[in-house]
Amino acid sequence: MSNPSERDVYVRNLLDQYRNLPGTLGHVRRTDRRLAEQLYGRGVPLSLVEAAFAVATCRRLLRSADAAPLERVRTLHYYLGVVQELQEQPLDQDYLRYLKAKLATLAGSPRQSPDPQR
Repeated sequence: MSNPSERDVYVRNLLDQYRNLPGTLGHVRRTDRRLAEQLYGRGVPLSLVEAAFAVATCRRLLRSADAAPLERVRTLHYYLGVVQELQEQPLDQDYLRYLKAKLATLAGSPRQSPDPQR
């Protein structure tokens, strides 16, 4: 069995990153914590979850300007499909670096809120 502190660090890092993603509500629910613990228990690397955050966030932010606004992400479960997608077909590391750079650029510029009520 793994060291419990490793699990705690994994869960805390994952949830902190989730909480700070553009387009999320900015807080963590009990079910989010449970999912983070399950991901740790399944041996899903934190780097894979971070990649899923980058892919899903870029997909949300880089949509057509004509597209209807999206609601804010309310749960970590939203990203689970992308985690599974990346487990089956990992991202090229150069493309992942590109996505992270794109997100950093978007974070530095004023962006429209994906939720029209905010």
